[in-house]
This record gives sequence, structure tokens and C-alpha cells, in this order.
Amino acid sequence: MSLNSSKSKWTVIGIPYFWLILMLLLPTLYLFQVAISEMQPGGGFYKIYREGGWFLKNNFDPIWQDIVHGGPYRSSYLTSVYYAGMTAIICLFLAYPFAYFMARARKELQPTLLLFVMLPFWISMLIRVYAIKVLFNDSGFLVTSLSCLLEGFGFISEPLHLMGTPFSMMFGMVYVYIPFMILPLYSTLSKMDPRYWEASADLGATPIKTFFLITVPLSKAGIIAGLMLVFIPCVGEYIIPQLLGSADILMIGRVLADEYFQNANWPLASALALTIILLVILPLTVLNKYQEKAGELK
Repeated sequence: MSLNSSKSKWTVIGIPYFWLILMLLLPTLYLFQVAISEMQPGGGFYKIYREGGWFLKNNFDPIWQDIVHGGPYRSSYLTSVYYAGMTAIICLFLAYPFAYFMARARKELQPTLLLFVMLPFWISMLIRVYAIKVLFNDSGFLVTSLSCLLEGFGFISEPLHLMGTPFSMMFGMVYVYIPFMILPLYSTLSKMDPRYWEASADLGATPIKTFFLITVPLSKAGIIAGLMLVFIPCVGEYIIPQLLGSADILMIGRVLADEYFQNANWPLASALALTIILLVILPLTVLNKYQEKAGELK
């Protein structure tokens, strides 16, 4: 009996670890192998082990030199972090009221509201981004109507231009990634014990005071999870800035794509991708450790 339970325990633990190794560790190791390789003149790259021993090329050095001395890699990375951070913050402020409403709604209504949140996942992200591009077109109905309205009130003197601006890019990123903020917030808020709110009301606290002193602190785990789920993919986003942004907005995802496909420099692009992973993961790891220590002190 104990042997069977031990086997089932290792099976339950082993399957997730197997998929993590297969889907995360092995691709990252292959990326590292390409990052320390050298390009062949006719395309492709040399193997790191050839006759005579190991042949390693330090493709990380030009990237770190660029980051230290303020080159295009650092500027594009900082631009990506800025827009990703702004997207995460906007998603938080827009998603929290809706997630709170979902969690406080009637039990029979919650599956329907959750279905509305999940509906965008049924449509390809590329199609949804193209829909926003059509919506913000200068000759489209929305932009034309807004231009006429604002010109009539004297707010603008020229036709409104939304496409290819930071606004259109931010709108697209918020629209695409806001479900990733709603879901963890809803999961956290729906598990809260309603007796906390009842006790707060009995003690004379106003609904606003209860919200900021009870609801928000107890939903901190959902807030952090939502911010990570939005911020991390937004840093390396390529499709939305390419379709809705402009050439002036150079994000790191576009730099990576140019290195891979236009310059055909796979080793340098792989080294840049690994550097981005480190620059994103390390601060989040430190933040997670800080949160754990803060929780232990409490």
C-alpha cells in the first residue's frame, strides 16, 4: 500500500517536472548553445564542439557593452519596460473593478461573466489586433467621427490621427492582456471570506474604507500574479508594436526579430534573448523573495 502511494506521489510530482524540463529547460539550453556558437558564411552556425576541442564565441560581450554604455539595446529594453509597466498598471486599474464585481455577483451569474472574459481567447490575437488597426484607421468611422466632434468644439484644428501612436499601441496591449489581469484577481477575490466585509461593516467602516483596508490587502497575491502575467509577455511583445506602433517606438521584441530574420545573426539574437530573460526574471525573483520575507515577518 505504501509502495503504491509512493509511486503515485512520484507520478504526480514527476509529470509537471517532465513538462517543465521539456518545454522550458531544453529550449533555453538550446538557445544558450546557439548563443555561444559562431555563424557560418553560408548560413547556419558552427557546432560548439569540433575537431580539436571546444569553440566558444562570446556573443554576450557586445550586448553587455551596449547596455553599460547606453546603446540601442539598452534604449529599446528600457522602452519595452516602460510600456510594459504602463500596460500592467492600466490593466490593474481597469481589471480590479470588474474582477471585484464578478466576485461579488450572484453565484449563478459568475460563470457567464467568466465566459465573457474568456471569449477573446477564442479568437486569434492577430485578428483582434488587426481589428484595432482598422478601428483606428484615419479614414475609419471612429476616427472620422471623433475628428468632426473635436473640431466642432474647437479642441483640435487638424484631423485626428490615432494609428501609429503610443496611444494606439497601448490600447492594443491593454486590450489583449487585460484578461490575464482579471483572471488571477477574480480567483483571489472569489475565495475571500465574506465575513471580513460583514465584520468591517459591523465595526462602522464605510465601504470605501473596507475596500482599501480589507479587500485590497487580502487580494495582494492576485495583484502580484496579474502584474507578472501582464508585464512579462509585454516586455518581449512584437506583434502589437509592429502593427499598431510606429518606427519611433523601438521595443526589444522588434530588435530581436530584426537580428533573427533581417540580419540573420542567430547567435547574437539568442544571446540577446537570454539577456532579456535574465533582466526580467532576476528583479522578479528578488521581489518574490522580498514578499516572502515580508510575509514571514508579519
